[in-house]
Amino acid sequence: MKKLFGNLLLLVVIGATVSFFAAPAVAFFGIRSAADANDVAGLSRLVDFSAVRQSLRPQLSGNPAAMAPAPTFLEDPIGAVRRQFGTTDVATAGDADAYLTPAALGGLTRGEGRSASHRSTLPVGAAAENPMPAPVFWGVNRVRLAVKGEGGSRTIFTFERRGPFEWKLVHIGLPDAEPSAPVAPR
Repeated sequence: MKKLFGNLLLLVVIGATVSFFAAPAVAFFGIRSAADANDVAGLSRLVDFSAVRQSLRPQLSGNPAAMAPAPTFLEDPIGAVRRQFGTTDVATAGDADAYLTPAALGGLTRGEGRSASHRSTLPVGAAAENPMPAPVFWGVNRVRLAVKGEGGSRTIFTFERRGPFEWKLVHIGLPDAEPSAPVAPR
């Protein structure tokens, strides 16, 4: 009886460990499946839309200075006061929202990069390519997975732990370069 209990306990520990490390990949494939099914409620459970929107704005502005962290109050007190009372750019907010539709999120999980914002539907059947994500960084509370597109560019997804087995998408790193040929809206 002791041996059976020990084996059962070992099996539970191994299962919990595998589940702990597989949870970010399950969240990634959950986002892909929810996007394919146009399931907005499912996407809202897996994606922190405000954090992803905030991560996309500097990438879409085209200003490399926007990607750098702001200086502290001690380094630039006048600039800190200006940033505190400054307004946000509404034009880039609209551009970020184009990447947060179910079709665009599905395209991003397939490695389409910046051209995913032009997508209005997802390909079905044999036309749909489903590349596997590769781990780029693996930490206890943060995981980055990369999906390679056709041109070799990588779209990076950052997931953050919100519970023992719950992960949410908090950042999408778009590839640097635009595709060579513009993609027509579908």
